[in-house]
Amino acid sequence: MISRREFLKTTGQAVALAGITTGVGILFHNRSSAKYAPILLKTGDYRVPNDALLPRLTLCHNDDAVVALNKSLDAIGGIKRFVEKGERVVIKPNLGWDRTPETGANTSPILVGEMVRLCIAAGAAEVIVTDVSCNDPRRCYIRSGVREAVEKAGGKALLPREEDFVKTVIDGKMITTWPVLKYFVQTDKLINMPIIKQHSLLECTCSMKNWYGILGGPRHQLHQKIDQSIVDLAAFCRPTLTVVDATRVLLRNGPTGGSLDDVAIENTVLCATDEVAADSRACEFLGLRGDHVGHIVLAEKTGLGKVDYRAAGYKEVA
Repeated sequence: MISRREFLKTTGQAVALAGITTGVGILFHNRSSAKYAPILLKTGDYRVPNDALLPRLTLCHNDDAVVALNKSLDAIGGIKRFVEKGERVVIKPNLGWDRTPETGANTSPILVGEMVRLCIAAGAAEVIVTDVSCNDPRRCYIRSGVREAVEKAGGKALLPREEDFVKTVIDGKMITTWPVLKYFVQTDKLINMPIIKQHSLLECTCSMKNWYGILGGPRHQLHQKIDQSIVDLAAFCRPTLTVVDATRVLLRNGPTGGSLDDVAIENTVLCATDEVAADSRACEFLGLRGDHVGHIVLAEKTGLGKVDYRAAGYKEVA
């Protein structure tokens, strides 16, 4: 095993390890995955140490989304707990769909832009915002409003390119080795920014399901065992911070949405260091309970966090 800093210095070079890649048979858009350099290390853990004096999940309701984000973040320790001077920060919103912000299909550009601003104010050397969209990426980045918000805040909104994927050891029960967008394994800090939505296969999608957006390849195949796939990704991607967008909640026809009649205005932001707790609280906005949602229960059994978010440490702030 090597340190993350050593890893960052070396992963830009191809690593020839035929023993890992031979026979995997994963395709990326019908091209052989052998062209993607394998990564041997499990490098997705970017957590900060727990603080017994701080909650692991905070929530703020405010008509001003920026205020809601800042108050929720301050209650969990503030931005300087999570981002240090000179670090590269990668932010993972949900940018899956060619939709406008009002439809609740993608993470709010207001929140993403503010998160970029906060990271830069904390001294981050570089802030990258990226996602592997389901619809045309350029249209998703533009129509969501995220690209403009990120650039105004001083960050970089990067469209994935085929050459940006690296074959990565996920080491899960369902997902073992898979092409991953390199920014998610070549960074100092990782911030997850999902939005709460009803999902046709899951009942709800939020923090843990958002990690599907780090993957290239035929990720639709993972729907065959979707609960386990989500947990595999959540065990691999351990973010520094999770910021849940509950300003607009898509109640029906998710995850794509499209009708404003399906959207509830909740004006709420959650911050978390426990994604299981975050998703358990988030699904309540859809009238669900975390202990009745398959992937949330499985994640707790795997040791990723607590379904009982109050026991995990929960605080609501005005």
